[in-house]
Amino acid sequence: MTVLRIRKEFGITETNKIKTMNNYNKVTEIANKHLGKVGGEGYKDTYDYDLLVRIPRELNREQYNIDNDNLPFVGYDIWNAYEVSALTEKGLPVSGMMKIICPSDSKYHVESKSIKLYLNSFNMTVMGEDTYRTIRNFESKVAEDLSRLLETNVKVVMFTGKEPVWELEPKGYSDLGDLIKLDNIEFTDYDKATPLLVEEKLEKGKEFAFRSNLLRSNCRVTNQPDWGDVLVYMKSKNKPDFESVAKYIVSHRKISHFHEEIAEMLYTHFMEAYQPSELLVVCLYTRRGGIDINPVRATSSNLISEDYYSEEVILKKTIRQ
Repeated sequence: MTVLRIRKEFGITETNKIKTMNNYNKVTEIANKHLGKVGGEGYKDTYDYDLLVRIPRELNREQYNIDNDNLPFVGYDIWNAYEVSALTEKGLPVSGMMKIICPSDSKYHVESKSIKLYLNSFNMTVMGEDTYRTIRNFESKVAEDLSRLLETNVKVVMFTGKEPVWELEPKGYSDLGDLIKLDNIEFTDYDKATPLLVEEKLEKGKEFAFRSNLLRSNCRVTNQPDWGDVLVYMKSKNKPDFESVAKYIVSHRKISHFHEEIAEMLYTHFMEAYQPSELLVVCLYTRRGGIDINPVRATSSNLISEDYYSEEVILKKTIRQ
């Protein structure tokens, strides 16, 4: 067996550490725009684009040596918003679930509380003559606003429960608890995300596909817990030691990062530790504030099921979603 030590979360040098903390503080300052405000400011039920807040992705990526202009992955952020509604001209509320698909190569991602407030601002806003036009106009306006904000092409579709949909349930992934006896492992690290990942050399590449519901991290703004399932597929000559993988996933339990950053951290660390020729990392986070966020990162687009980013598919929920 070979033991690979993956890079420390805040870099190796003191300069890197300071730069990372400066970036962390910049992100927190941006994301704090709506934090702690109750009633009045920020809480509107008529349309307001200015509620939206964007976060530069590079501020989170720099500590992992991810070059924004030469990304080591492709992927999407899939947001499912369950508390969306607007009015017809006759005052009829039209409600449903909105699926928002943003490519991972965008310069920015949207801050979660701001998009919740923004979507709520449609609640008493007239968007169309009838139900059909209200839905289409609602979709179009949100797509237009988010594309403008994030400087990319954001896709938006609203489901009301009447449309035929196809559900995705990831198949072929072994639960981590079936690969190793989790009860026999001593877990001690909950706030490092940097334990040893262990690998065993193989003569030829082999496929590994596993999932776990052990993922928990915290919001970097509110420090509230974010729960999720993580799915990993990789093809590599380096076989992962699944005990070390379990410890690694659990070690995120007390650290504070955005969902997108967690997915990219996992991707980077698995890539560093196992040098796979193919890698897919999916984080299916649970709903908080009426929204769940599902980042998907992969070495190539053919590893990503079209169902993730399809405008016709509602992803089947995990037991906790």
